[in-house]
Amino acid sequence: LLPKREGSKFLMLITNIKKLVPITSEPIFDAELEVEGGKIKWFGPSSFPPRVRVRGRLQRESRDIFDCKGAVVTPGLVDCHTHLVHAGTREKEFAMRAAGKSYLEIAKAGGGILSTVAATRETTFDELYALSERRLKEAISFGTTTIEIKSGYGLDTETEIKILKVAQKLAKDFPITIVGTFLGAHTFPPPLPSREGARGRGKYIDLLISEMLPEAAKLNFVRFCDVFVEKEAFTVAEAIQILTAAKKFKMGIKLHVDQLSAGKGAELAAELKAVSADHLEHISEEGIGALKKSGTVAVLLPGASFFLGMKPAPARALLDRGVLVAIATDYNPGTNPCLNLPLMGTLAMSQLKMKADEVWQAMTIHAARALNLEKEKGSIEIGKDADLILWEAADEIVPLYRYGSDCIRHIFAKGKQLL
Repeated sequence: LLPKREGSKFLMLITNIKKLVPITSEPIFDAELEVEGGKIKWFGPSSFPPRVRVRGRLQRESRDIFDCKGAVVTPGLVDCHTHLVHAGTREKEFAMRAAGKSYLEIAKAGGGILSTVAATRETTFDELYALSERRLKEAISFGTTTIEIKSGYGLDTETEIKILKVAQKLAKDFPITIVGTFLGAHTFPPPLPSREGARGRGKYIDLLISEMLPEAAKLNFVRFCDVFVEKEAFTVAEAIQILTAAKKFKMGIKLHVDQLSAGKGAELAAELKAVSADHLEHISEEGIGALKKSGTVAVLLPGASFFLGMKPAPARALLDRGVLVAIATDYNPGTNPCLNLPLMGTLAMSQLKMKADEVWQAMTIHAARALNLEKEKGSIEIGKDADLILWEAADEIVPLYRYGSDCIRHIFAKGKQLL
């Protein structure tokens, strides 16, 4: 049954919940949950007596009943770091890397990020939308009900805005929540300037600040600005220059840092009060302390380190120091072409040595915080969006244990049934 519409509100009672996992409070067995207006109105044990009409509220018996038949219910998943909108694939690059080719050799052979940039520039808006729509449906099938989408495969104003407009249209066309992030500072456009080539680098940064950022801000869709800080990308000083400009457009700050080398990126994220610092495979002890002090969320991307054969981020060191840790897919065509967020949770348990409850927090409430959405998403609480997954499983650990299997029975986004 789909929720019944009365006026502008959906009214529904979900019954026969074997185990309700709110994330921010203790699980409830044999539970029920009420949805009204796309929001969670009430939840608790089914043994509570039916509530009667109070101040205009409907009686329980008058609501549509959705029998979940003993499913486990959790919040919808939050994928807080993706590069969903792009054209082209890079499977040949994957094979070359497996054969021992270096990053430079792959780039010289036409691979690397610039091959995705070229393909995305050449693809029309409608073609790019069709490609991205299929990927978004795939992400939803894995339980993602909130997703962040970055630009970054244009590296010119026209294509960066095209990517963001595709993401914006997806947000209008799909009932899930989509957050836009401007990542014009992903790398430099071809021909790539060297670190010593200040003139070429400065010219692109001027374009980012004077043209791209204002155009992105006009869309009223972009919530964040991101910069990739790395030896082969942007310096700390360049990142500060770009992000200082982004703040003038009231964009939040996110950073790709310490992925391929230790570059004091986490310290920079803390200094700038970034909402998240992402990757962190090479974070320093000082960087861990800085993130703890600033409250910046550490977004770990175990799929990328797994796919690249790199050492994973030090999740245990971060967690043991009290840093908030989120997990995301980092879906992209080069370093993790996977939208299966529960599989990332499996990798976090097996490779990052995270506990099951830590993984669930990382895929829900902490990931929501990495998007400044923790008041609306990421947990089952009264007043939050009714983003819910009904799992055909004994408990919430099964989807992580049975990696690759389809345990999802139903998905709701803001009270609307998607599956």
